[in-house]
Amino acid sequence: MLRHYGVDLLDWYRGRLSSRRLRVLVGHLPADSSYARAVHGEQADWTVTDHLLAAVVDHLAVANWMFATVHRDEDAEPAAYPEAVPRPGEGGTGSPEQEPRPAVEQGASAAQIMAFLSSPS
Repeated sequence: MLRHYGVDLLDWYRGRLSSRRLRVLVGHLPADSSYARAVHGEQADWTVTDHLLAAVVDHLAVANWMFATVHRDEDAEPAAYPEAVPRPGEGGTGSPEQEPRPAVEQGASAAQIMAFLSSPS
């Protein structure tokens, strides 16, 4: 509070800061605040742009892998499938109930695509 707003938290206890104002200030603390990091962990360091950039890198790596796989010699060893860029909350530091995402989601089957395209809506 003091770093970002110049407001001492003890002002709430002293009666110089209302509870409503304290709640508004805490709710609008920036992502680099220690409060956001305590609540959200390392996910507070990643913006939407960072997540989108990681997705672009993953898709580009898969596209390059596909190109290299299709254009390799028949006798050559196949290229290793690319690893996804690690996201916050995945791996050893994240929550155990959250599963890591694959680099590219599996697509729908031909029957699912036909059913979707033939639906009246």
